[in-house]
Amino acid sequence: MPAVGAIKVGAGTGSTAQPLLQHPEPEARMTAVLPSLVLTLLCLLRAGAEVPVQLDFDTKKFAGMWHVMAAVSNCSVFLSMKDKMTSSVTTIGFTPEGHMSMEAVLPLPEECKKITMLFRRGGQAGHYIGTEKGEKRDLRVMDTDYKHYAIIYSRQEGSQEPSTMLQLYTRNQDMSPHVLQKFKKLFHSMGLTEDMLAVLPHSDWCTKTHS
Repeated sequence: MPAVGAIKVGAGTGSTAQPLLQHPEPEARMTAVLPSLVLTLLCLLRAGAEVPVQLDFDTKKFAGMWHVMAAVSNCSVFLSMKDKMTSSVTTIGFTPEGHMSMEAVLPLPEECKKITMLFRRGGQAGHYIGTEKGEKRDLRVMDTDYKHYAIIYSRQEGSQEPSTMLQLYTRNQDMSPHVLQKFKKLFHSMGLTEDMLAVLPHSDWCTKTHS
């Protein structure tokens, strides 16, 4: 007696057994897999891949004044204004609890506008979280040698469309081609493109006031 639920294939004299399932050709398998891959990639992009932070980040070495010499972003507001922007100055400090304070002076046509921000420490030194007016900002020091340059990552989410920005900081207004090339290689690896880049012209409009 056959087992309950067994399927007898090809019963009868002269009949030919046919397989119940056929393995699809490689092309067909790839076509079936592609939608799943696309959905997975979209989920990863929405979640945000883990962005590295400078190893053994030293807050004492990083504190002080920096010049913002280049920036790249997919933010629509940034893209509409990037051709009119010039270099700015940012002074960074740290609280005893390890939170980051940032004072930026932006050169506008009529004035030097000062903006003060506080970022609480995230999971490790070099990773900070800011919240203002319903906007959440994830900020990370990705790479720095403390004396010459730093590459800062930030991602903003909230009421507006999520956006990503990388900024190149230098201790003075001299930016070496090597450092700029490193900056470009890094933002290309994150999906940002050359047409989103602004290499900011030197501006002393606010430097003396800020220093």
